[in-house]
Amino acid sequence: MTRIVTVGAAQLGPIARNETRSQAVRRMVDLMRQAKAKSCDVVVFPELALTTFFPRWFMSDQAEVDAYFEREMPGPETRPLFEAAVDLGIGFYLGYAELVEEGERTRRFNTSIIVDKAGKIVGKYRKIHLPGHHEHEPWRAFQHLEKRYFEPGDLGFGVWRAFGGIVGMALCNDRRWPETYRVLGLKGVELMMLGYNTPLHYPPVPEHDHLQAFHNHIVMQAGAYQNGTWIVAVAKAGREEGCDLLGQSCIIAPTGEIVAMCSTIGDELIVADCDLDRCKEIKDNVFRFDYYRQPEHYRLIVETKGVVPCP
Repeated sequence: MTRIVTVGAAQLGPIARNETRSQAVRRMVDLMRQAKAKSCDVVVFPELALTTFFPRWFMSDQAEVDAYFEREMPGPETRPLFEAAVDLGIGFYLGYAELVEEGERTRRFNTSIIVDKAGKIVGKYRKIHLPGHHEHEPWRAFQHLEKRYFEPGDLGFGVWRAFGGIVGMALCNDRRWPETYRVLGLKGVELMMLGYNTPLHYPPVPEHDHLQAFHNHIVMQAGAYQNGTWIVAVAKAGREEGCDLLGQSCIIAPTGEIVAMCSTIGDELIVADCDLDRCKEIKDNVFRFDYYRQPEHYRLIVETKGVVPCP
């Protein structure tokens, strides 16, 4: 018997700086209704889906920054997503900025969660590979201050049993790092959910601007194939507050093939029937880890952070 999970990738168009969470949530609930009409079991939303991508601005007032963070999940403005999950019988993945009070310490993470069809949070992930920079760099056309506004995630790369399979999460820049996929692969991941916000212009190396879509897909297709997993990657897309964001949200099979992709840079839903048993085509053959891996030769990967130069 096959294990088919019908997944909707719910791309969002731009969210303005003055747009409220409630407005964004209404758009997401509409996409959930579309997904239900197409018999989806789960919908995947982008990274930081509730607001505009605020790390593009330098803000010296911490209160102004914290206005973009969620102190509870669900909260008053996000509860309609959870209610829709119950009413429609459909789960979802959501990316958001999370503020946590731990005693006298305030912590801030770029976070995603998996919510099941009963409206219950079954998994949480905090972004590990934070891109960008710490300090104000006014020479840039726009900032990318994730390293200033967030701390690296402290939960590791987890997997959870949900929707009849083994589900993992990542966020945006995590997709560029092979370690993300391999750790999840070693935990048996069958369905990986990933939201992103990716500018088309990369200020430090503008020579790569024309390669953004290529780089976006090549790393995920390789990760899917090398670890035998479905990947659902969903963008916030379009021209948001003067910054052009890459779309091309997609669903990738364990063979590395893109089976569905958005064709617009606005709110758009694409759907695929993901047969989780197809993961075995890869996991039991060319990438049979227990038979082929030679971990004694990979120690450098975890023993050093930077390059070890050739003597």
